[in-house]
Amino acid sequence: MAIRFEKRKQALASVGEFSRRMVWFGVFGLLFILLSLSLGAIGYHYLAHLAWIDAYYNASMILTGMGPVVVLTTDSAKVFATIYSIYSGVAFLTSVGVMFAPLIHRLFHRLHIDID
Repeated sequence: MAIRFEKRKQALASVGEFSRRMVWFGVFGLLFILLSLSLGAIGYHYLAHLAWIDAYYNASMILTGMGPVVVLTTDSAKVFATIYSIYSGVAFLTSVGVMFAPLIHRLFHRLHIDID
């Protein structure tokens, strides 16, 4: 099912349609965060030899931009952490952008701002 936003000349979407969009985009954004968090935890578990809880904790701190919790000792873990932190910076901001896209679109549509 493709979710399409209304065009500039079309009427504003109903509150029900807007709510459905917010839920769908929110679910998609949260699933993307969960996937990113899981990839990080798997990497930290296998490459840094952290326990699962510590791996998820470290991955979540990196994903949200808070910084690492555990000092890494192996080169492979450090390379993974470097790649994961670069990925995380983009992934988290992208997922937040996706979750807020319907809200921003509705605001622009309500104000009749032409974003082209």
